[in-house]
Amino acid sequence: MSRMGYRLLDTALGTMGIGWTGLGLVRLLLPGEGPTIMRERLAGRCGEELQNGMADLTRRVRAYAEGARDDFADIELDLSGIPELNRRIYGYIRTLGWGETTTYGAIARWLGDVALSRAVGTAMGANPIPLIVPCHRVLAADGRTGGFSSPEGVRTKMRLLALERAAAPNGQFSFGF
Repeated sequence: MSRMGYRLLDTALGTMGIGWTGLGLVRLLLPGEGPTIMRERLAGRCGEELQNGMADLTRRVRAYAEGARDDFADIELDLSGIPELNRRIYGYIRTLGWGETTTYGAIARWLGDVALSRAVGTAMGANPIPLIVPCHRVLAADGRTGGFSSPEGVRTKMRLLALERAAAPNGQFSFGF
């Protein structure tokens, strides 16, 4: 993966964009913005559009969008420039399996201070690689979705949780769409 680049890919969920550097995946754009905006956002960090780049990841994201189980835990990421606290949080949520959820508070407790729940929410909102860093699996304490910073907001989060047949952390219900 020595070349930097980006590409757009059509999926069952809509058009997504991925961008990478020599160190790994640096961006994933969820559906909701047009191709022109996606290209502008990716080109600034990733250089040129490469139609054949990241073929394995492209195949896997497309399969995921059709319901295939994949936690993407083996995908190398380039988190340079990301604050250390966010990197720790992202590392933790990458251990969540397909369809597994947790809460902002549970992550804050794992960090050692329940008062960090807002910091966890801020990290989720700043996540440059949603889906691969599965911030959609992080919910409010009562099982509500909480926010989601994709172009289509919580609607996208609900679609991803429904696709994974995820249950709320208390196990009382599943997300339907």
